Amino acid sequence: MSVRRRGSTRLAAAAVASGLLAAGALAAAGPAAAEETPQHQGGAVATLDGLKTYDKAVLHTDGGDQQIPAGLFEMTVDGGGTLKTYCIDVHRPTQEQAKYLETSWDETSLGANRDAGKIRWILDHSYPQVDDLSALAERAGVDSLTEQTAAAGTQVAIWRYSDHVKVDALDPKAEKLADFLEKNARGAAEPRASLTLEPNAVSGKAGEKLGPVTVRTDAGHVTVVPPADAAASGVKVVGKDGKPVTAATNGSELYFDVPTDAADGSSSLTVQATTSVPVGRAFAGVTQSQTQILAGSSESTVSAAATATWAKKGAIPALSARKNCAKGGVDITAVNKGDEPFSFELMDFKHTVAAGQSRTVTVPVQEDQAYDFTIEGPGGLKKNFKGVLDCKTSGATAAGAGSAAGAGTMDQPQNQPSPATAGNAPTAGDGLDLAETGSSNATPMILGIAVVFLVLGIAAVFFVRKKDSAPGEE
Repeated sequence: MSVRRRGSTRLAAAAVASGLLAAGALAAAGPAAAEETPQHQGGAVATLDGLKTYDKAVLHTDGGDQQIPAGLFEMTVDGGGTLKTYCIDVHRPTQEQAKYLETSWDETSLGANRDAGKIRWILDHSYPQVDDLSALAERAGVDSLTEQTAAAGTQVAIWRYSDHVKVDALDPKAEKLADFLEKNARGAAEPRASLTLEPNAVSGKAGEKLGPVTVRTDAGHVTVVPPADAAASGVKVVGKDGKPVTAATNGSELYFDVPTDAADGSSSLTVQATTSVPVGRAFAGVTQSQTQILAGSSESTVSAAATATWAKKGAIPALSARKNCAKGGVDITAVNKGDEPFSFELMDFKHTVAAGQSRTVTVPVQEDQAYDFTIEGPGGLKKNFKGVLDCKTSGATAAGAGSAAGAGTMDQPQNQPSPATAGNAPTAGDGLDLAETGSSNATPMILGIAVVFLVLGIAAVFFVRKKDSAPGEE
């Protein structure tokens, strides 16, 4: 077989893989794929229970007016607790029982939204933070409000700033509340995360204290859970003074104390607390589902984790990742605390980090696309990063399309947890993540597309091999 022929075969195989990735099939290898944990900077993890307190709104689009539900969602926090949220992406439907992660504004559409601070102000000055409905009605200039109309008016005001759409509350009193909130909104700062560890990955040589890992939290104190393999590895979690710690507070510095004779390896620690998540924190779906913003929280379980990698010599990398909405991709950061260069391959490119240096590589990812990167290192190190890049509202993504896809109708059943109609759920072209194992009716079609890519790929490889075996060919 000639070099040219071998290159053609590789190209055909690459085309198949590329097609499967575009269809999302690589993320749908089985239930286990959906259960893998995406990277999380820390905080609350919750499951969407649905739209619970709402009334009607009218969304004005080029395609006409559409009635949609508007109001408060509820989520159940993993480990205990309840959250109340409003939607900040009016055109995108939710997925039933979707998993959500507490997320910083810059990893969502709020990062580039000049009015994000006004949304925070609305949350602080309306329902449910202001639960005296008589007082809220008086401020809005109406004689009364119900929980439903208060929630609808608040949601409408938020949409005007989150999506910059023309939308009105159907109820006149709710509309007056929306106008009052929109007119009086002022900029407010992004709230701090309920709980994070900075950085969430460290490395170094065996025999050293690896860190520091700094606790950032609004909670009064957090519980420090030592590595699960601490007894076998001898690794301890200690403070600045080298003494083991089981609790910490905001600003505490934690270290992994690794014995000198420890075999090359890695470990992790977890911190956990029960606290009220700050109003205004964003919640992004693990799969494609409306981004939410927190309006109220019970005492809820929050957590964060950090990993450590160590070795006696050679390259010793610490790997971490976070979404970079400003650059339209995912930042992969490698810090090499070893005495030799660390090299890794990502998207067919080789990257090298010199000893004692760090490097951040931004991997381009299309809006709404699911990503799944695995980086391997020395000593069996394997780090996986996965998620969905959701940096824009659906209306901004589909600008110029001439319609408000998924905007909903007045006939929507009340048990549908979304202001968007389920019939207008994203299709394969919208980048639906097939790791979602729940409600989407687009999954069979996307799987069908994946099968077509696979058949075409097999045919292409067979065709190339047949030509390679033809008489007279080199």
